[in-house]
Parts: sequence; C-alpha cells; structure tokens
Amino acid sequence: MAFEDLADKLNAAFKRLRSKGKLTEADVKEAMREVRLALLEADVNYKVAKDFTNKVSERAIGAEVMESLTPAQMVVKIVDEELTALMGGSNARLASPPSPPTVILLCGLQGAGKTTHAGKLALMLKSKGHRPLLVAGDIYRPAAIKQLQVVGSKAGVPVFEMGTENPVKIAKAAVAHARDHGNDMVLIDTAGRLQIDEVLMNELKEIKAAVNPHEILLVVDAMTGQEAVNVAKTFDELLNITGVILTKLDGDTRGGAALSVRAVTGKPIKFAGTGEKLEDLEVFHPDRMASRILGMGDVLTLIEDAQSKLDQKAAEQTARRMLENKLDFNDMLEQFRQVKKMGPLKNVLSKFPGMDKQLKDVDIDDRIMDRTEAIILSMTPQEREKPSLINPSRKRRIAAGSGMKVEDVNRLLKQLEQTQKFMKQMKGKGRKRFSGMGMPF
Repeated sequence: MAFEDLADKLNAAFKRLRSKGKLTEADVKEAMREVRLALLEADVNYKVAKDFTNKVSERAIGAEVMESLTPAQMVVKIVDEELTALMGGSNARLASPPSPPTVILLCGLQGAGKTTHAGKLALMLKSKGHRPLLVAGDIYRPAAIKQLQVVGSKAGVPVFEMGTENPVKIAKAAVAHARDHGNDMVLIDTAGRLQIDEVLMNELKEIKAAVNPHEILLVVDAMTGQEAVNVAKTFDELLNITGVILTKLDGDTRGGAALSVRAVTGKPIKFAGTGEKLEDLEVFHPDRMASRILGMGDVLTLIEDAQSKLDQKAAEQTARRMLENKLDFNDMLEQFRQVKKMGPLKNVLSKFPGMDKQLKDVDIDDRIMDRTEAIILSMTPQEREKPSLINPSRKRRIAAGSGMKVEDVNRLLKQLEQTQKFMKQMKGKGRKRFSGMGMPF
C-alpha cells in the first residue's frame, strides 16, 4: 500500500520524540533530519523535502511547543498541518462554467492509464447526476477506440468517435455533439507517447486551442515516483494543466509524486486511482491523505465509500433484522456481498485509525469471503432461513457442494450463533437504555 514505508519511518521518529518528555531544540532537529531522510527515501523532491522540514522545525522550536505538556504531540500536529498544506490544503473541485458543457482534456504518457481513468471519472460524474460524454481522441494506439468503448459501456456512458479522423476535428465535433444532445461533461481521451515529444505536445496544443477546455487533467502513474513530477512539470510548462489524476496509489508506491507534485507545479492533485475497478477513483483530499500517512486513518473516506457503494435499503433491512434477532444466512450472504463492493478488505480496514500498523504484516485473503459465500450458496433456501435444520448429514452435503470441509461449515454456523447471541445481549441492554424513548426494542 502507498506510503507504508514512509508512515513507518515517520512514526519511528515521533516515537523517539514521545520518549523524551520535554524536548530540546537538538531533539527537534534530530527528528526533522530523520523526517527529511524518510521523505527522500519516499522519492520526494529534494527541495520540497528540505523546505518542508525547515517549516516544521521553525514552528516546532517555538515556545508554544517547547513549553507544552505534550510537546511530541504538538510536533505531530504541526507535521500533519504542513503535510496537508504541502499537498494543497483542501480538495480542488472541477471547474463549473456558467453554461455547459464542461470540457475536460485528459493527457499524459502512454501506459499512465488515461483511457481507464477517463471511464472512472465519467462513472463518478454520472453517479453525481451529470451526463458525461467520453470522446475517443487517441487515433494512434491500436484498439484505443475499442478500449474506450468497452470502458464506456461498463460505466454506462456514451462514447463519441470518428474513427481515425484528425483529433482536433474529433474534439470540436464532440463538443458540438454534447451541446446538441444535452451532455454537460465532455471527457476527451487523447493520445499518449512513451516519452514527451514535439508531435504529442503540438497535437495537444491544437486541441486546446480548438475547444478551449475548462480543465486539462494530467494522468500520472504514481509508481514512477519522482519521474511523475518531472512529467507533470513539463506538461504544465507547455499546456498550463489545471490538475493531476494520480493513478495506482493503491500499489507498492513510495508516495513521492503525491507529496511533490503540488509544490513543484503549483497544480493540485484532483483525483486518485485506488484500484483496478471502475469505481476505484477517489477525490483527493490532502488532509485525509496526511492522516493516512501519519497512521490516523481515513474514516471520512470510508463513510463516503459506504454511502456511494452500499445498498442503503439492504443495509437498513439487515440492521432491522439484527435488532429483532432474526439474523440468518441470507442476511450474512447479503453482508458479505455489500462489503465486497467496497474493495479489498485490507484497504477498507486500513482506513480505521491505528489499523495500518496492525495490518502491516497480516495477509488478509479476500477469498475467505468467496469461500463463505460458496458454503451459504450450497445450502437450501430452508437451511439458510432456519440454520437449526442443518444436521450432520446436511453439513457433509453442504461441505461437498462448496468444496470445503465440514469443519468450515461448523465454523460458519458457530459464527452466526455468536452473532445472534451478541445481538440478543445488545437488544436487552438497548431496552433498558432506551425505555421511555420510544425506541422499537
């Protein structure tokens, strides 16, 4: 996961500060030396790392920190604030012109993930009530148009294409088509190259002049580290980009690009790709990312994920059945399916404060949910509703049908039984606690 090594090194430095009690100027300087080294190892730009630690040192050596009863916590607070400022302070929104459509030009090197992230962004905009139009402007890469059509189909978003016509003509025609057909967002997927070249830049400049986009978003692969920042700087100098989409932030990346790109280009990271699915795109929140880096979790993003990806009616129905102590295997199956929608279990759990450390060396196999689902699906509808019907012979049949062992079936039955017992206890406590308040238990 991104920032894992950086988070470990920062926490080690802060742990040493906490063991000191009162802090001296030398303690702070030593801690900042460790922080700077950690940032450099995370592939953060040297000048950015140096300026960052200088700012933190200047604030941390002030009387307010030195005379505090919890000076180490004050230093962590300062680091948190400065990390947030380094990445932009607050999330940057997409432009909203007075008259639609909003034209968004996506650019970047080949292999950065432009086409996929055009689809991800279109799906996100569609979920917020917009009517996006994807535009196939990459006429050079084999099957690029077909790839965008497949992505558009999955997202449920129309794709405008004119084959191998000139990309400038395609862009102009697409904007006119959007106006005529009521599309309020136009996302133009452009051609990339294996490296920055004059032909690529001239074409992008011509498209920019022709359609005057409200947003020019550079799609950058976070796995390329410091090179991603150099690419962003070059594109910005030639096109004046308005923001960055950072991809593969869920991978084994050191995080240098996320921490450097704003400081080097002055342009914000607007979105972050966090997985392979079309739903795996997040609005980039600098304050939440700083919290993740410092091991404080990211509960707000977790809540937003739950609100956008979970079936609220199904969740309410399950909660009601839990309160009535009527939970059965149908409910458990629904819960597993809901949780799977939120992505890899380790990623979900890591957003809880403090969980990143506990999960560091733990290998969470998401297939455990698939295996559990297989056991439940091997039951008859009557067995799912009334688990008490499941006798030894039925257990053997269910185990054989799911490719699991009888012990696995027993374990699942025990899990449901324990949940039912827990809910029964909670129901009793709830009755005492909420008597007279009109609560339905």
